[in-house]
Formats: sequence, C-alpha cells, structure tokens
Amino acid sequence: MSVAELPLAGIKILSIEQYGAGPYGTMLLADLGAEVIKIEAPSMGGDVSRATGPYFLGEQDSQFFQTFSRGKSSVALEIKTAEGRAAFEAMVREADAVANNLRGDQPAKMAITYEDLKAINPKIVCAHLSAYGRDNERASWPGYDYLMQAEAGLMSMSGEPDGPPVRCGLSIIDFHTGSQLAVALLAGILGAHRTGKGCDVDVALFDTALHQLSYPATWYLNEGVQVGRLPRGAHPSIAPSQAFKTQDGWLMLMCQTPKFWEIFCTKMGRSDLLTDPRFASIPARRANLADLTDVLDTLLSTQPTSAWIALLGGQVPVAPIYDIAQALDSTHVKAIGMTDVVDHPDAKDGRLRMLASPIKVNGKRPAGKRAPKMGEHAVAQS
Repeated sequence: MSVAELPLAGIKILSIEQYGAGPYGTMLLADLGAEVIKIEAPSMGGDVSRATGPYFLGEQDSQFFQTFSRGKSSVALEIKTAEGRAAFEAMVREADAVANNLRGDQPAKMAITYEDLKAINPKIVCAHLSAYGRDNERASWPGYDYLMQAEAGLMSMSGEPDGPPVRCGLSIIDFHTGSQLAVALLAGILGAHRTGKGCDVDVALFDTALHQLSYPATWYLNEGVQVGRLPRGAHPSIAPSQAFKTQDGWLMLMCQTPKFWEIFCTKMGRSDLLTDPRFASIPARRANLADLTDVLDTLLSTQPTSAWIALLGGQVPVAPIYDIAQALDSTHVKAIGMTDVVDHPDAKDGRLRMLASPIKVNGKRPAGKRAPKMGEHAVAQS
C-alpha cells in the first residue's frame, strides 16, 4: 500500500517532540499516511531519545528513537532564533497542525499556541501534550509516566496484596496520552476543515492516568469503595479472572460471564464445581476466591500451559502468560504480521526488526519506514 492510499495522506503535522508520549502519538499518524516533520534543535542534540541507549545506530540514533519516530521527517531548526522562527512560520503556513509535548508553560513562551499562530494560518491546530496541563499551578512542573501511575492511584491496584505498590512494566500512560493526542489532533483538523478555524487541543499525562481509573473511580466517587490489590492480578468483582499455575508456568483465565464458567468446568471434566455452593455464582466465587484459586491451581497444575490452550482456546477466554521472547516469537504474532523489517543503514545487515503498526487499512498494515537521521530533510524557506 502506497502512502498516497493511506487515509491521512496530504495531512502535514509539525512536531516539537521528544522521548515517548508525543512521538508515540504522532507516529500513529505517520503510520496512517500523515507527513510528520520533527522540528529538532541542533543545540539540544535534537530529540533526547536519539541518545537513549543502550542500543545505538551510528550518530544521534538509537533503537529507542527508532521505536517512536519511524516514518517521520526531521528538520534541524532553532525556532528561538529570528532566522529559525521565520523558517518555522513558513512551514506553519502549509501545515495542518503543530504538536508538542513540552512542559505546560513552554508553548506560550515559545509562541506555538493557536493565539500565536492563527494570524499565519487560521486553520492551524495546536496540539499540546504536557505532564499536568497548561492552565493550573503545575503547568511548569516536569513529569513522567511513572509519577502519574503513582499519584493517580494506579500503583495501589497493581502487585500482590502483601507487597509494595507496583507500576506497569512499561510507560503505558505515555502511550495512552500519545494516543489521546492523536485523537484530539485529528478532531481539531476535522473541525478546522469544516469551519476554517483551528484551535488548541490539550492532553496531559496526569489527566490520562486518572481517567484510566475508569469504573473503580466511579465506585469510589459514589460508594466510597477503594479497589486495592488482589492476589494474582484478580478482577475486583468477577471470578475466576486471574493468573493460575500450570505444570510448567502460568495461565490467565477470564470467565467473565456464567457461560464461560460453565464451559470451563465442562471442558475440564469438573461439572461438580458448577453445583458447589462456594462457586455456584459470580458473587459466591468472588467471596470464596482463595478456595477457588486453590482448586484451580491444583487442577491446572496437572498439565503444561500448552495443553490447556489446546483444550480451552477459542472456547474460554484464556491466554498463556509469556515473557517478551515467548510473546514476540509466538506463531500467532507471525501469523498476524505484527513484526516487520525496515531498512536502516546502520543496523545489522542494514535491516532493523520492529513491531508493525497495530492499525490495518483495508486489511493491510502500513509499511514501516525507519525514523529520520537528525536534520535529514530540508528546511522550508520563508
């Protein structure tokens, strides 16, 4: 599939971005055909993730950087200088959006808000991703994903009950917020195309983290109930919905409806569990979670994980608990094409293996393209 066939072909986005959250969001748009131009200041070494190791690819490039900026262009530009500002404004005239993931107090200081740019391009959409937003007492605070998981209460729900709070193994709030940036930016562009008037759109790491509390937030706000940590990552109200031991590892089982519990018991040859008063209903199973865990651990420990997947897969919501190698090397990942290879002059054999886009267009994943070298593309002239 050519870039011209992708849904965002013809959309131009300038992005003053670094590290993970902002670049993740604009990369999703680049995958879908948008022209995303990274504005990188040479005096700062460009996007800081170019220097994030331990796996580097020549000068000012790394596998970390490639993960978040593939498919984009790069111009080396100091927009704080008069010459650089003139070149930037020339680019704004032809762009649909200007995105950034700076501290909340920086867009105004750098004059990259809609108020600053509307005279140049009335349809420009200015998309801001910050740690805490631009309109409160924390606007100038730096902030990162792990802090958000901590303060928004997410870590209080992760890990074992008798252990310390635990963060997710990856920066999920960065990625969620980047995705929200992409949605907000596209909404702004659609509105600008309809009305001829652009706008500012804002997303914040903290706001996103708090929003991910979802129904536990509703429960607390209305019932005063706090969802804490449960053994094995168990669901707060439904059982069995957690990790269980197998003969050679672990299995995640999620009987979210009575139907799946019935199918599970039948397939396992344990129809007696259906009439056991401790497990006869979802509330009973939740109230007797410790007993249920012991029973199913004993049962599932008689066979390896693969045997249970063969028996239950497609019938009951179940999945093996894999490490990263097992996950990426699985036959299913290969079958759905969730990894691809991009050409890169400084990678081993000139090829860099990466994850493919999670979005399909007409049944196909957009082709991958490496992230740009620093300042690889020409700066527009005013």
